[in-house]
Amino acid sequence: MTTPVEPNISTLGLFEKRIEGDDSLMVLAQQRFQQAGMGAEMHAGTPDQLERLMHFRPSDDSPVVVHLPRDFNLAEAPSRARIVEFATRFAGRISGMVLHDHAALAARPAEYAEAAWKMDDQLERINQCPLLFVEYAVGIDPAAFVGFFASIPDLDRISACIDISHIGIRQARAVYALSHGGEDVCSLKSQGPRLAQLMPDIEAAVNAAAAAVLDVVDAIATLKKPVHFHLHDGHPLSQASPFGVSDHLGFDAQIPLKFDYQGRGTVSPMFGPEGLEKVVERAVRAMGTCSLSFTLEIHPAFERSPLGNAAPLFAHWTDKTNAEQMNHWLGVLQHNLGLLRHAIHRAQSRDKEGLSSSSEIHAPSHSADGG
Repeated sequence: MTTPVEPNISTLGLFEKRIEGDDSLMVLAQQRFQQAGMGAEMHAGTPDQLERLMHFRPSDDSPVVVHLPRDFNLAEAPSRARIVEFATRFAGRISGMVLHDHAALAARPAEYAEAAWKMDDQLERINQCPLLFVEYAVGIDPAAFVGFFASIPDLDRISACIDISHIGIRQARAVYALSHGGEDVCSLKSQGPRLAQLMPDIEAAVNAAAAAVLDVVDAIATLKKPVHFHLHDGHPLSQASPFGVSDHLGFDAQIPLKFDYQGRGTVSPMFGPEGLEKVVERAVRAMGTCSLSFTLEIHPAFERSPLGNAAPLFAHWTDKTNAEQMNHWLGVLQHNLGLLRHAIHRAQSRDKEGLSSSSEIHAPSHSADGG
């Protein structure tokens, strides 16, 4: 957990109250993030909301990235004005802002490129302005996402947020649909009677999708800009999320099956710790001279962990269930932070030695003898 990383690499976690309760939950998060030395990615709809969240910032020097609302659209002037409002108020206090992409980015690329130029011009006028990262979020063709940034190589304040599992799940759907008459692989998570015979094709699509993420990293790397990553795992068959999505899992999660497949009752997620290492290595090797930031965007699973030394924070609570759920989620983030920092350390070591691992992700955990 204390593995050192280079100063141009920041490690952050999703920092918010997704579990019901008072601000004791945020104090708990603050303490756990402080202990881990982890920066915070905060969701805020308005500057006032972000100001309130900043009171719980893990430390004065911890990196903070704000995730802007989904309805912000780069192509719309009112959204750009709201982005400038965030940037102006928090200049020097936050390092970045994350903005979702939109389907129109692929449909009307020239319009979005023009909007990006206007946005960059406004941001450049702000002293100590945070960077604006446009996130791969809505499932457009990854080539269109990369093409957008290739069209704005000279814009210093705007770069990419590569969400590895969003890209991976989209590609798994595309690969599987191509050979199965357009069927959505994620529709199979109900695990009907056909699933057992389809497992080889599903796993092939998952592995191909994970490998395709490296292509996006390589393509964005050629622009030599700071890049932000959203890191979480996923699998088309996952039903773990209470929000109904197939991703936002930890990297050592296992997907339960109703039958044995290759001698196991589970399958491993798209990346796993080995795949995470390959993504991080590719990023560090290709973008190592630029600033990199990695947010663990893992959602709570609503399991429980004893509060331990944090129990006094909740002495006024009669029912500690939600506090223990929050504590479990924070523990998952801390555990995955250890995996991430280990991956960064190994990537930096290999980079200094002039070594690299395989250019493709072949996680052994997808086979019968995997863990």
